[in-house]
Amino acid sequence: MANVSATQPWGGQSIARVEHSPPPLKPRSLADRAAGHAGKIRARGKLLLSLWIAAVLAAAMPTAANAQSANYPTRPIQVYVPFAGGSASDVITRILLNRMAASLGQPFVVDNRPGAGGNIGTVAGAHAAPDGYTLVMSTSGPLAANKALFKELGYDPQKDFAPICLFAVLPNVIVINSRLQPKTLRELIDYAKQHPKELNYGTVGVGSSQHLAAAYFEQLTGTELTHVPYRNIAGYTPDFIAGQVPLGFQLLPNVIGLIKSGDARALAVASSRRMTALPDVPTAAEAGLQNYESSAWLALLAPANTDKAIVDKLFAAAEEALKDPKVRALFTEQGAEPTLLDPAGLKRFMVSETDKWSGIIRKLGLDPM
Repeated sequence: MANVSATQPWGGQSIARVEHSPPPLKPRSLADRAAGHAGKIRARGKLLLSLWIAAVLAAAMPTAANAQSANYPTRPIQVYVPFAGGSASDVITRILLNRMAASLGQPFVVDNRPGAGGNIGTVAGAHAAPDGYTLVMSTSGPLAANKALFKELGYDPQKDFAPICLFAVLPNVIVINSRLQPKTLRELIDYAKQHPKELNYGTVGVGSSQHLAAAYFEQLTGTELTHVPYRNIAGYTPDFIAGQVPLGFQLLPNVIGLIKSGDARALAVASSRRMTALPDVPTAAEAGLQNYESSAWLALLAPANTDKAIVDKLFAAAEEALKDPKVRALFTEQGAEPTLLDPAGLKRFMVSETDKWSGIIRKLGLDPM
C-alpha cells in the first residue's frame, strides 16, 4: 500500500511525496532456516580448511629447506674468481676447491672474471642467487682496500656476502737488489732516510697490494720512496735485476725466483710470524719495525642470505682441506700461508682490514677512481 501526502517547499507549489509501506514479513519455513544454517557451516568449514592448508604449507617450508640443506650439494658449484687464470690467487683457490670437492662429492667450476681491481668478479658473486651453488673467492683488495680506492663498487663487502672462511695469507716481502748496500731492514730504513726519494720501488699498479704495503712502510718509518708502477710483474723483473728499480714490497710468488737466483735479498716479511717458505727471513718486528703487517689474503664467500647450514657445510669442507698436509705443502709452494678463519672471524677481520687500509689510503692522498 502507498500513502500520498503533499508538501509545499518552495513557491507554494505542492510536490507529491509517496510513502511505501514495507511488505508484510513472510515467516521463514523450517527448511529455509535449515538451509541457511547449513550454508554458514559450509562457509566456515571452507575458511577453516584454507587456514589449515596454509598452516601445513608454512610448516612444510622449513622442512623442505632443511632437507635441501641436508642433501647439499647435489650438483656442481660455480665459484667466481676475480683474477686471471694462472694467477697466484687462482692457483691457490683451485688447490683448495679440489680438496673440498673430494669431501663434498661434487666438483667446483671456476669462472675467472678479472678486472677493476677484482671488483668485477666480486660483484658477480654478490648478486648471485643465495642457494649455495654460486660462490666467490675474493681478496683483501675487493673486500677491504677497494672501498677507499673506488667511488662505486657495485656491492657492499660487509652486507652483500655470507662469509665462509679465510683460507690463505700471502705476506708482502721486502726485497732489495743484492748489489745494493743495505743488508738488513734497519739499514734499509737508514739508507732511505739519508737518500729521500732516491730509492725506486716497483708494483703492478696504483692501489695494488705492493703499492699499499710500500705506502704503509713510508708512513711508519718516515721515509720517502719513489713509486714506479708497471702493468704486470713481467715488466718489473728485468728492471729490478738491472738495478733501475731495486726495491720491492712484493708477494712471494712474484720474487721467489729472484731470491733463489741471488738477484734479490729478502730483508723481512710483513707478517706476525715467519713464512714457511722463507724460514730464515725475519718478520718486520724481529727486524726492528713494529706493527708492520701487510698481506694479501684469500677468502671464500657466498651471497648474503645463504642458508647457514650450507655455509657451515662449506666451512667444514674447507677446514678439512686445510688440515691436509698435501694442500698445505702446495700452498707453501705458491708462497701462501694456510690460515683459517671461520665465518664470524672472517666478518670481523674484513671490518678491521677495511678500517686499516682506508686510513692508510687517506693519508696517501689517493683520489677514488
